[in-house]
Amino acid sequence: MKIYTKTGDAGETSLLFGPRISKADPRCDAYGAADTAVSAMGLARALCENSRVKALLLKAQRDMFVVGAELATAPSGLDRLESRFGAVSNEMVESLERAIDEVDAQVELPNAFLVPGGSAGSGALDLARCLVREAERRVAALGADQTPNPHLLQYLNRLSDLLFMLARLEDKDLPFDFTKED
Repeated sequence: MKIYTKTGDAGETSLLFGPRISKADPRCDAYGAADTAVSAMGLARALCENSRVKALLLKAQRDMFVVGAELATAPSGLDRLESRFGAVSNEMVESLERAIDEVDAQVELPNAFLVPGGSAGSGALDLARCLVREAERRVAALGADQTPNPHLLQYLNRLSDLLFMLARLEDKDLPFDFTKED
């Protein structure tokens, strides 16, 4: 089987369990933004040194495939998707909340804006966080009729919070205070 199918050469793509749509459709923008965030999280994982940060990132990347699959499914096919592959769940959201609380207990947040880039890893995490926020905005723009699962937006919102905290954990032991000017 070849990697190229030529079925998208006219600017259309197929949804999971659904029809073909334009690649310019807002749904494609939403799952494309999620895919971009997954890749940025992979870069962050490659650059980070903290093993707990890496483990949490890998789990989140895997969970984001569930997010992407749900976004790439027409509303009429969501039952089929859920029965075969699952969907974003409250348990996934709660897992992120537990991870955020775990990291929060390990780092002290400053009372100032943080300049991203204390290290390569934290800089990549902050970029990934911004890209998750972009995906969240695109999903919100689709509206509840196109994305009826309320856990989808909750998951993306919590994931951006986790990425923020992971960046702080990655830089926890840096001597320089990136909240102040030199």
